[in-house]
Amino acid sequence: MSELPKGWVSSSLSGVIPHNGIISDGDWVESKDQDPEGIVRLIQLADIGDGDFKNKSQRFMTEDAAERLNCSYLKSGDLLIARMPDPLGRACIFPGVGQKAVTVVDVCFIRENELSAISNSLLKYWINSPKIRNLIASNSSGSTRKRITRKNLERFIFPVPPQAEQTRIVEKLDEVLAQVDTIKARLDGIPAILKRFRQSVLAAAVSGRLTAEWRGNSPSKWKEITLSECTTRIGDGLHGTPIYSKDGGFYFVNGNNLSDGKIIIKENTRQVDLIEFDKHRRELNEHTLLLSINGTIGNLALYNGEPIILGKSACYINFNEMIMREFGYILLSSLGFLQYAKQVATGATIQNVPLKGIRNYKFNLPSLEEQKIIIGLVNQYINFANTIEAQVKKTQERVDNLTQSILAKAFRGELVAQDPNDEPAEKLLERIAQARKEAEALAKAAKKVAKTK
Repeated sequence: MSELPKGWVSSSLSGVIPHNGIISDGDWVESKDQDPEGIVRLIQLADIGDGDFKNKSQRFMTEDAAERLNCSYLKSGDLLIARMPDPLGRACIFPGVGQKAVTVVDVCFIRENELSAISNSLLKYWINSPKIRNLIASNSSGSTRKRITRKNLERFIFPVPPQAEQTRIVEKLDEVLAQVDTIKARLDGIPAILKRFRQSVLAAAVSGRLTAEWRGNSPSKWKEITLSECTTRIGDGLHGTPIYSKDGGFYFVNGNNLSDGKIIIKENTRQVDLIEFDKHRRELNEHTLLLSINGTIGNLALYNGEPIILGKSACYINFNEMIMREFGYILLSSLGFLQYAKQVATGATIQNVPLKGIRNYKFNLPSLEEQKIIIGLVNQYINFANTIEAQVKKTQERVDNLTQSILAKAFRGELVAQDPNDEPAEKLLERIAQARKEAEALAKAAKKVAKTK
């Protein structure tokens, strides 16, 4: 470990735990030992958050079973360390759950007392810091699911600040990381706001509200119409299983390949030979909009000549001269169409929108001139939302790294000022060593007395 601040010392985890403290794995509790009617809560890996207690699991056992298995009951303030991912080695303080509780063998727990050289509150932050997290990763074992043993955890070297400074560090970390969490929560809420904004723009576009001011200076009128009236053809993809060809050159795409106006070719997208499907492919042209109609409903893509053959979970819509394809994309992206599609869909588990339902969809169609205005305004607003979303993602990445940067700074002793009046941490370890020595001497003496009786 690099040079430590004055008054700090380095010690293994086992070295900071006094002789009467606890560092132990949880208990081996099998399914047959559990009872949903029991009053002892079984704390599991799902409950261990990265710094916070999740309280997710709902497993129980009886007191009789806990006593039979000689289980160790948890106490409020115990430090819980997950010995399996994800992430591996995450730690949190057990706050108590209002009833007796034990934990499983894949969770290590530490109980501090007045002699402990590091408080559990600080130890939680240390274990979740980049330095220790990297140590845990490099010392883990297992091929499918990585684990860290308690013995390895006990050997890790930790920095030990003076006790008074530990309190200051924890208070500062609690304050600063709470602010980071608040920022994260606010950032996490922005995508939902942007989603509502996009839908409101689309709703305004297809209702005429978006161009109401423009229309005030124009005699443009909207006409009620069905999709079948403004299309040359609405057809679905191929039914049945095609013959796949590794070098066919044409991708067989379905509804899950359509996203945000584009055709997405995935790693598992298979190819077919064009010869078998040439007639079907000729139906796709520069006026074609692709729509997912089976399973996931409403995914859209503008067909731009990609080498594809369409599967049965999607349909193609070829617009005529009455409607611009880009306006059709706006129309079918709107919440009004999506709600309609779900209403006419059939199927209990996997929903399917029949082509008849799509052809019969009624809406109000503006003039081509107004369609151009609408497309321009929608693109402007959607691009604005996309720019904000991209900025939010970058900010989220920086904030996610901020927590680790703050913990690393604390680990190096750079987060709070040192006080020369603090008792050096070395004294803490000396008291632990002395208490352990005295306890060993007492144990030996007791053993001697027992032998003489």
